[in-house]
Amino acid sequence: MKKSALILALAGAGVVSTVQASKTEDFTVQHLVKINKLHSATLSNDGNKLAYAVKKFDSEGEASSDLYIQDLTNPDSKAKQLTSAAGTEHNLAFSADDKTLYFLAGRDGSSQLYSLSLSGGEAIQISDLPLDIEGFKLSQDSKQVVLNMRVFPECKDLVCSKDKFEAEAERKSTGREYKQLMVRHWDTWSDHSRSHLFVAKLNGEKISTAVDVTAGLDTETPPKPFSGMEEVTFTPDGKYVVYSAKAPSKDQAWITNYDLWQVPVTGGKTVNLTEANKAWDSHPTYSADGRYLAYLAMTKPGFEADRYRIMLRDTVTGQEKEVAPLWDRSPSSLSFGKDNRTLYVTAQDVGQVSIFEVNTQFGDVKTVFNDGSNSIVGVNNDKIIFNHKSLVQPGDLHSISFDGQGLKRLTNVNKENLAKIKFGEFEQFSFKGWNNEEVHGYWIKPTDYKASKKYPIAFLVHGGPQGSFGNSFSSRWNAQLWAGAGYGVVMIDFHGSTGYGQAFTDSISKDWGGKPLEDLQKGLAAVTKQQKWLDGDRACALGGSYGGYMMNWFQGNWSDGFNCLVNHAGLFDMRSMYYVTEELWFPEYEFGGTYEDNKELYEKFNPVNYVENWKTPMLVIHGEKDFRVPYGQGLAAFSFMQRKGIPSELLIYPEENHWILNPDNLEQWYANVLGWMDRWTENK
Repeated sequence: MKKSALILALAGAGVVSTVQASKTEDFTVQHLVKINKLHSATLSNDGNKLAYAVKKFDSEGEASSDLYIQDLTNPDSKAKQLTSAAGTEHNLAFSADDKTLYFLAGRDGSSQLYSLSLSGGEAIQISDLPLDIEGFKLSQDSKQVVLNMRVFPECKDLVCSKDKFEAEAERKSTGREYKQLMVRHWDTWSDHSRSHLFVAKLNGEKISTAVDVTAGLDTETPPKPFSGMEEVTFTPDGKYVVYSAKAPSKDQAWITNYDLWQVPVTGGKTVNLTEANKAWDSHPTYSADGRYLAYLAMTKPGFEADRYRIMLRDTVTGQEKEVAPLWDRSPSSLSFGKDNRTLYVTAQDVGQVSIFEVNTQFGDVKTVFNDGSNSIVGVNNDKIIFNHKSLVQPGDLHSISFDGQGLKRLTNVNKENLAKIKFGEFEQFSFKGWNNEEVHGYWIKPTDYKASKKYPIAFLVHGGPQGSFGNSFSSRWNAQLWAGAGYGVVMIDFHGSTGYGQAFTDSISKDWGGKPLEDLQKGLAAVTKQQKWLDGDRACALGGSYGGYMMNWFQGNWSDGFNCLVNHAGLFDMRSMYYVTEELWFPEYEFGGTYEDNKELYEKFNPVNYVENWKTPMLVIHGEKDFRVPYGQGLAAFSFMQRKGIPSELLIYPEENHWILNPDNLEQWYANVLGWMDRWTENK
């Protein structure tokens, strides 16, 4: 089914709130930064209530966030607002009896745990700890809570860590001292603190102390920078905490050996549950009856984009097996159904993030919902509650029956915002790429599309490189913004992209400039032939991270392909890049070892070795706090073009990392990018 047709079908199911004809304004970044954001959704234990938070923006761009609750047993019920305090509540959880909602908030200047009785009354702060709580999870009986806080491993109590943080902030010298990697990660220099787990009782008294069950360990849990409390759980009997982390060691910058560890809630000896696997283990998830532990496991050490396998361990017999070993997708989440035997998972699948039902006994996998980008909130007796996004949907909660029927929208947090916005029609397409294999992509029509006109192309190249510009709604690289600016958008999931089988994903490793370049060249030729309204003579390519690398690679190896390029955080010199990036396991796997081990391959796909061919005008953008691809890579590309006389501009953000997160900076980013593209494509 064409995506445009599917939008209309979903409109009938309540997934799309308004049809295109009623929208009046082209989508702009000013709309994007004021889109309401639904977050922290959680389902009650009985499956009858849904709680969530909504971050809203007023006309001045000021944000507020409040909690809401919805009765799922009454189809006519409206969401009830629970809070109106200043600040943001997040990380929600129902108590075992569903009478209390727990959440984190920073109402008194420190992030602490709060409880709110659902029978009425105000929220009560129930923790008074010296440090910020970054995350939490309740035990199954909600008599205990595991808290995530940053501490110094050598400290014996929280006050010691607080004093050390204060002393560090007040010291007059500014030098940082290190004896091993990792000295910095993502956008932060290490201050030698670590993310640790603490267990406390929930007995009606205010929490003022907690047991550090990871005491003294020089390791991060949950893993940073992107993991959260999905990597931590209580055992159903409440006696242990299980978490994902690397073992304390000096090789953490070049290994991906995250294991699952089990520790008593009182602290003490930690047991490695997955010691035999030297690759990545994550997402420990217990069935409610305690019989089974499900988790995700990779098999290739050092490879962060390997396929996650679903592992199931019988806690009674100790037997373990891989579930659905022939299923060639990589799950990103796990949820047990109420029968304690069925798993509901999400995984990328041909440009979508779909919901699947997995039979743990026989390994059967059934697709439940396969449109857009979806994340499971919870599972009750007969439905899956999930958050749905697409290229025209910022994110709302929905329910669907296990058989994929009865799709129902539960929230509509951007009804008023979306009523004002006109999005571009989109469709997924395919073509024959490298080795005559099928490759998929999306095109999006300009919002002012007229059949008689031809439109310039915004050719978006995703990063990762094991990633995908799929059917989702992003707060950063939002493809609809180019459609709103009068461009036809083309996005191709070249060899190396995720969601098309592990062999397809694996194919980019050790071939960064090979198969992907061929796919991108053939894809642009195919889509301009298929869609006559796309003007291949007026095209700009743009990408970030690996997509930025590809802009540099285009310069040297496809220098006549585009009118202009936009390079955000792109890799320019693979030799210097190896020695300054923080996660060394990434280049070492992608290029077959250290730079010294496989110098020839690093140099074969090194953009700096092809600069004699560069000629296309390029805008270079970088954040100074980008430690994944340090800003010297962007500065070097700009310096070369300036000396060579190639039209080029540089936009540097001192406070941004690999991503642009500040809304004002995001507006500036799009103004510069679209202005640059309009100039070289003569887009009026």
